Amino acid sequence: MPDDGLQVVQPARDQLIVAEHAEPLRRRLVLVACLMAGFITALEGSITATAVPTLVSDLGGFDLFSWLFTIYMLTQAVSIPIYGRLADLYGRKRVFFFGTGLFLAGSALCGFAWGMVPLICFRALQGFGAGAVQPIAATILGDIYTPTERARIQGVVSCVFGAAAVLGPSLGAFLIEHVSWPAIFWVNLPVGVLSIAMISAFLKETVQPRRHRIDWQGSLLLLTASGALMLALVQGGTIGLPMLAVFCAIGITALILLCLHERTVPEPTLPLELWRNRVIVAGSLGCGSAAAVMMGVSTSLPTYVQGAMGHSAVAGGLVLGVMSVSWALASVFAGWVMAHTTYRVVASLGATALLAGCGMLTLLTPEDGLVPAILGSLIIGVGMGFCITVFMVSVQSAVPWQQRGAATSSVMFLRFIGQAVGAAGCGAALNATLLHLDPTASHMVDKLLDSGTRAAMAPAEVAHLTGLIARSLQNEYLLAGGFALATLLIALQLPPRLSPAQQTMERRRA
Repeated sequence: MPDDGLQVVQPARDQLIVAEHAEPLRRRLVLVACLMAGFITALEGSITATAVPTLVSDLGGFDLFSWLFTIYMLTQAVSIPIYGRLADLYGRKRVFFFGTGLFLAGSALCGFAWGMVPLICFRALQGFGAGAVQPIAATILGDIYTPTERARIQGVVSCVFGAAAVLGPSLGAFLIEHVSWPAIFWVNLPVGVLSIAMISAFLKETVQPRRHRIDWQGSLLLLTASGALMLALVQGGTIGLPMLAVFCAIGITALILLCLHERTVPEPTLPLELWRNRVIVAGSLGCGSAAAVMMGVSTSLPTYVQGAMGHSAVAGGLVLGVMSVSWALASVFAGWVMAHTTYRVVASLGATALLAGCGMLTLLTPEDGLVPAILGSLIIGVGMGFCITVFMVSVQSAVPWQQRGAATSSVMFLRFIGQAVGAAGCGAALNATLLHLDPTASHMVDKLLDSGTRAAMAPAEVAHLTGLIARSLQNEYLLAGGFALATLLIALQLPPRLSPAQQTMERRRA
């Protein structure tokens, strides 16, 4: 083992070998590089949201600004499975360099946008790059750490994502006020370049050279299927029923053709044999259902605090911020619990916490103080920390090197799908309940979220609208509880005795 870097090789028997006696400092530097790469892509969503008023003021296009987020999430999600498969075929470093470079190029161009339409196009480029950054960074960490170590490292990764969620709005506001809006995109550049340089210097990867045939047709079908279905989920409430039906039909047709096609090619973009693995199916679906819980609660809890309880926007942000903090801390603790128990135990504990947190939020009333809302948010954050950590670690540990990229990508892709389903489903529950209770009041609800307008309203009208919001959001929490129950049932499908310690011992014996 040369001492000029941390080396990962793919030997002829397709079994990962990690130099366990490599210099600890070098492995930590690779970890830091992967964390930096994940940080800038996680930061992108929260920091950009802060700049929306300034962007609209300078560039115009108020009717288009929601696409700044939709296009980024859409292009990121649809490209994740393709990058994961390419990393299995050609190695992690090449795909990581390409994806991170594309993300940084999109970030740089966003700062030079002269209108809302060009900015949306550059955000799409960012998203196509981000589709490689997070999953490939996670795959690299899965390569260089044993199953037992992955449990601990995944907790560190979650802390970084929690930090991005908390720091993003504050950093965005600072840059807008003291620099200019392009800085919110350019702040990624030095961190991304340093990440590329560190991966290049400290991770030495040797992939057995052989010719590969890229499954272009499968990649196109995968992009079409996932893109159409994601668009239907994300924009289903705004594009109308006819267009929604068209997108669903395109997505389902492309998905069927993809499954038929992938059976006939030697190196498929979407290896179907992965979905015969019980751990991968449970881990991917569990991650998706847990993400649906998180998204449903995240989109509704600040509205409940402001609209139903009458507190400020700061209070709403504080309640939601508790979830990010408890998520990060619980991820670290979940790694310790996982090392001493099994995947099923940890996943079941996390899903139970999600169910308990949703139950607490369902029982909220407008007269309650912030404490019950904060406690519910905290418990859901604990559940997310346990669930996301255990599902990712179990999936990465269930496959060899040549499938780990695709397996990791499947978890992240289902997580995006879950977020879209959670946002769309809970939004639909809210709107349907409002329409059922009082069809004429939907346009008045927005006024409750503005403290000045709320103060000028008659007490009877405030009481009526407050009750409408409370009952409507209660149905959102019930739906989120349904997703949490699904997560628990999925968690129970994990093998009962499978654990990181067992897999680490089996690997060393091999």
